[in-house]
Amino acid sequence: MSHTSASEKDKGAVITDWRPEDAAFWQTRGHRVASRNLWISVPCLLLAFCVWMLFSAVAVNLNKVGFNFSTDQLFMLTALPALSGALLRVPYAFMVPVFGGRRWTAFSTGIMIIPCVWLGFAVQDPTTPFGVFMVIALLCGFAGANFASSMANISFFFPKAKQGGALGLNGGLGNMGVSVMQLVAPLVISVSVFAMFGGTGVEQADGSSMFLENAAWIWVPFLIIFTLAAWFGMNDLAASKASLKEQLPVLKRGHLWIMAVLYLATFGSFIGFSAGFAMLSKTQFPDVQILHFAFFGPFIGALARSLGGGISDRLGGTRVTLINFIAMAIFSALLFLTLPTNGEGGNFIAFFAVFMGLFLTAGLGSASTFQMISVIFRKLTMDKVKAEGGTEEHALREAATDTAAALGFISAIGAIGGFFIPKSFGISLELTGSPAGAMKVFLVFYIACVLITWVVYGRKTKK
Repeated sequence: MSHTSASEKDKGAVITDWRPEDAAFWQTRGHRVASRNLWISVPCLLLAFCVWMLFSAVAVNLNKVGFNFSTDQLFMLTALPALSGALLRVPYAFMVPVFGGRRWTAFSTGIMIIPCVWLGFAVQDPTTPFGVFMVIALLCGFAGANFASSMANISFFFPKAKQGGALGLNGGLGNMGVSVMQLVAPLVISVSVFAMFGGTGVEQADGSSMFLENAAWIWVPFLIIFTLAAWFGMNDLAASKASLKEQLPVLKRGHLWIMAVLYLATFGSFIGFSAGFAMLSKTQFPDVQILHFAFFGPFIGALARSLGGGISDRLGGTRVTLINFIAMAIFSALLFLTLPTNGEGGNFIAFFAVFMGLFLTAGLGSASTFQMISVIFRKLTMDKVKAEGGTEEHALREAATDTAAALGFISAIGAIGGFFIPKSFGISLELTGSPAGAMKVFLVFYIACVLITWVVYGRKTKK
């Protein structure tokens, strides 16, 4: 390949020569191209998480701007984006090998503008029916589906030894979008930023105005910028091309379903707690202005995920995952000691501290389970291809395709936690007046995950 040809392909055309496991290729060209694609992917994914979790900040304020929705309805709005996001992650998981990472990243980032614009207008009209908000919430789920395609895409660019760190950065800094949104939204809704576009605001009891539409519209300019950045700055890899038929056999592997359960417990907890924490805190400690603190949990979890990939590469994903689940079970048990009883007692500082521990371990576990998936599926596929007489090159290509498909599909299962956790809190509060019933279910699940990790993976290998 000529220098001119390589240069052109580095700037956004399809790359036909991609050999990340070749040390010389990686040092001279691969690392530069992979890094550029990673650092464009990160802000695109971060914005996706901002849009996905919009209702975690919007729902708690809807009744303040003239709506009259019940607590269960508000919990439903925080849960619906996770439901559609989880379901959409299944097809999204297979899109990069079909359409290419550059094309799909640009398209999937651009379409997030639709729910943002619509939500901004909907919150300004108190007659907007609950059903309309449900539709917008479901559309926000498209943003949540981006994680599956983004992680699959980045996995193609990096060699095996660096995948844990690269996926940890992409996923962790992408997850940071939840914290960014929960930090930015409370600030921008107090300022008339978009008056020229129809932002009116609603006067509050203390004489201030709330511009709730800003929570959605603030992301639109950034979505436009990074849609263009993805289109002009990322690459499509010819080596990652595969039909849907070639990717589907990965669903037959038992390890895919086992790892899906473990990822549901980690990432599902992260996204579920992110979606429901503000509403839950409001019901248990109504005197606390929780939106001033809600961003801390997702920030800690996302930071833990960013660091967790590299830690898992060094210490072994199984070891980190096993210890992590033990810690999650302990934090879940401690949470019962912090809750009010019949509306009395409780300790918000302890409640907040324990939840920060849950966010930390959920983020760390998200990275370590993803590292396990990469290692497990790469080995399974390469052993299979070599046993059938395939070449090393064929084995590497098929392993990359299977790993990407597994990462995407398992991420779809994990995202379901974003629906069930806030919905479980809502049901538990409606039936008993306390979230303790939901937390008992989570505690049992985390203990079960400790056993699964140890029995299936821990006894065999430390990796």
